[in-house]
Amino acid sequence: MTVFVLGGAQTDFARNFAKEGRGILEMFAEVVPAALADAGVSAADVGVAHVGNLAAELFTGQAQLGGLLVAAVPELDGVPSTRHEAACASGSTAVLAACADLESGRYDLALVVGVELMRNTDGQRAAEHLGSAAWAGHEAVDAKFPWPALFADVATAYDARYGLDPAHLGLFAEHAFACAARNPLAQARDWKFPDGAFGPDDELNPVIEGSLRKQDCGRITDGAAAVLLASPAFAERLGGDFPRVAGFGHRTAHIGLTEKLSTGGEYLFPQLRGAVVDAYRRADVAGPDALDVVELHDCFTITGLVALEHLGIAPPGDGGRFIADGGLDTAGINPSGGLLGLGHPVGATGVRMLHDAARQVTGTAGETQVEGARTALTLNVGGSFTTVVTTIVTR
Repeated sequence: MTVFVLGGAQTDFARNFAKEGRGILEMFAEVVPAALADAGVSAADVGVAHVGNLAAELFTGQAQLGGLLVAAVPELDGVPSTRHEAACASGSTAVLAACADLESGRYDLALVVGVELMRNTDGQRAAEHLGSAAWAGHEAVDAKFPWPALFADVATAYDARYGLDPAHLGLFAEHAFACAARNPLAQARDWKFPDGAFGPDDELNPVIEGSLRKQDCGRITDGAAAVLLASPAFAERLGGDFPRVAGFGHRTAHIGLTEKLSTGGEYLFPQLRGAVVDAYRRADVAGPDALDVVELHDCFTITGLVALEHLGIAPPGDGGRFIADGGLDTAGINPSGGLLGLGHPVGATGVRMLHDAARQVTGTAGETQVEGARTALTLNVGGSFTTVVTTIVTR
């Protein structure tokens, strides 16, 4: 696989676009020119565009986002575009489609944009909209907050198999927010937490669903991210030393969490492990020891712990011990702050991860930079580990 990341951009994930009187159109109009400038290309160079988004119809009533992209950036008029939806992995599936376009030889430069506007309604309504990515009418039917309820079920299943210490989840959250404090675009960069905020204090850290507490759960976020991906020929013409998408993994399982958990085997989620192994193989990477940075999906703390084990960073059942021993820092896990700290505008997350991975391996990640990073992995999950997409970026 030879696709190059020329550059990209993201919006400030702390912003509430609805309160500013702005929406998806304005997100496109802001992030795309910034990404083009960072990549050193013009809109006229773009051969194809891909947009990642989960639920614009539910949150804003707006579909046909490819046309909205042209409305925001008129110079893209005539450029073919496709919108991709795979729950929280929507952005990464847009990235893979763009990579396929470039590898096929149809186009030499692709624009990928991920976008989600979610703070224009109250938290309960937002949770209901996001619940559309679960199995409607079959799971989390009586839950007030569908996704915290489903990932609480993941925590229960993990506990039954291995034993789960909630303190390890608290440590994962503390790491996320500490990293976010160094990221000038993070939603939680200015948040302050009193002593006890990551423990079992029902006032400071109330239970949301099941065993999951407030700090275990990602927040509703507005935001967009964009990257420019190029063929080898186009990148060579520019003459730069660009990071390369060296490999990927992409698998999809049954939409129902119960059905996924019933598969058995060495790993809790075989499809998650399969996508990881596919990426290692395609990128010719021996395994997690070859990674300098990992941007993994931590919409909930339990998601992050499970991901660590399926990446092979910790053996199954030992993710909590790895966290307690300080492994998150030494392994370069989510220096951006991850979804918990940086924020999770659903359709933008996979694109943002790729952008951050490229910045890390080029040494341009600023305050979040992992020293000497040359190889980075992204792991983006849609639904209850239903859609899994991994990429490996090298330089």
